[in-house]
Amino acid sequence: MFNNILIELERQPFLTDSGLETTLVFLDGLELPYFAAFTLLESDEGQKRLRQYYRTHLQLAKAKGVGFILDTPTWRANADWAERMNMPMVELQRLNTLAVEELKQLQQQNAATATLISGCIGPRGDGYNPGFMMTSGEAKNYHQQQISWLAEAGVDMISAMTLCYPEEAIGITQAAHEQNIPAVISFTVETNGKLINGLSLREAIEQVDAATGYNSDNVEHRGPLYYMVNCAHPSHFENVLEGEHWISRIRGVRANASTKSHAELDESVELDSGDPLALGQSYQQLQQRLPKLAVYGGCCGTDHRHIEAISHACF
Repeated sequence: MFNNILIELERQPFLTDSGLETTLVFLDGLELPYFAAFTLLESDEGQKRLRQYYRTHLQLAKAKGVGFILDTPTWRANADWAERMNMPMVELQRLNTLAVEELKQLQQQNAATATLISGCIGPRGDGYNPGFMMTSGEAKNYHQQQISWLAEAGVDMISAMTLCYPEEAIGITQAAHEQNIPAVISFTVETNGKLINGLSLREAIEQVDAATGYNSDNVEHRGPLYYMVNCAHPSHFENVLEGEHWISRIRGVRANASTKSHAELDESVELDSGDPLALGQSYQQLQQRLPKLAVYGGCCGTDHRHIEAISHACF
């Protein structure tokens, strides 16, 4: 499974979706408790809206003849966020499983497009301000339940989005490996290209690789499958992408539409969707800095227009 995914990424680029939660809240006017898009799975109407969202993005991949990564809408579907919504664990498990089943149906309906199903998990706390930081052991124990649900439901890999410190990434990777499933680690950075704790992106990647036993031969499939950067504008991190080995570990970008800082975005009451064409050009420039870049998507403020602009600029 591990090598097969990497072979697929070497064979062709993959699009993925955009800013699911910001699209649903700011463009569609839906109410999502704590930005928890997975709660839409509780109703037929919500499921219909999610299918429409994914189909719109899948059409862009089909038009370009590239692959597509279907990320489950389960970024907030962990125990702490469910507790805030007074959701029992049995219901949380059901919705994590249903999220995968819904994407499997879309996969079957779009058999002509190469697709991978990724079980999306988010940080235990807020991605911009975690509140407290776990040890890697605590992170492993915390996230292993959701990872096991997604693995049992049949995802191809786990993608941990909006992580802001390496210990959580280490624990998630270790928990995924216990389920014999690849883990993709996506860090978010501040406007200076560093994690919220001051670590550089390079330091974070190298720390996670070292702690999880990654080696370039990857004979035993240790370490994250690859890394991504998400929830930050390219202008925030493009200037720190210097080096060799660690740069090759980054295979995906899901950038914000806005150049604003995380603090500014938190205070915004209106969506800043930026300039889709300019964002597409930024991705084209990132291709020169990231030789292994293969996964192209969006995060906060982006929608299908941004993914279309990125696809036109890059392939």
